[in-house]
Amino acid sequence: MTDDMTWHKGGCHCGAVRFEVLLPQRIEIEDCNCSVCLMSQNAHIIVPSSRFRLLSGEENLSTYTFNTHTAKHQFCSVCGIKSFYVPRSNPDGFAITWRCLDDPMAFEHVGIHPFDGVQWELNAGTLAHKSKD
Repeated sequence: MTDDMTWHKGGCHCGAVRFEVLLPQRIEIEDCNCSVCLMSQNAHIIVPSSRFRLLSGEENLSTYTFNTHTAKHQFCSVCGIKSFYVPRSNPDGFAITWRCLDDPMAFEHVGIHPFDGVQWELNAGTLAHKSKD
């Protein structure tokens, strides 16, 4: 599957945290309405951990957890932007904040799909395949 994929760079607002992620030319964005995503307007792409690389800024990351403490909401301690995190639905992968990519429109297709995170227990299973290689 990696034949049609390209590495895309991204990061936080101040540039203290930089990453790259391997993505296909057609991507699916999860527009979640859970309490955290709704408040932060976080639309994200879930990928396997093998397709994510932290390039710099690990020392600038802070982590916020709540409820089950499975999700690791990591954000830049300098500017406060959450450019990626480990989602509760896919603890074996990463959720990349789409708008934190250097060029979020550099794709053949961007599909934005609403995800009902308010009813998380009923819907989380529909995301499980996204963090598998």
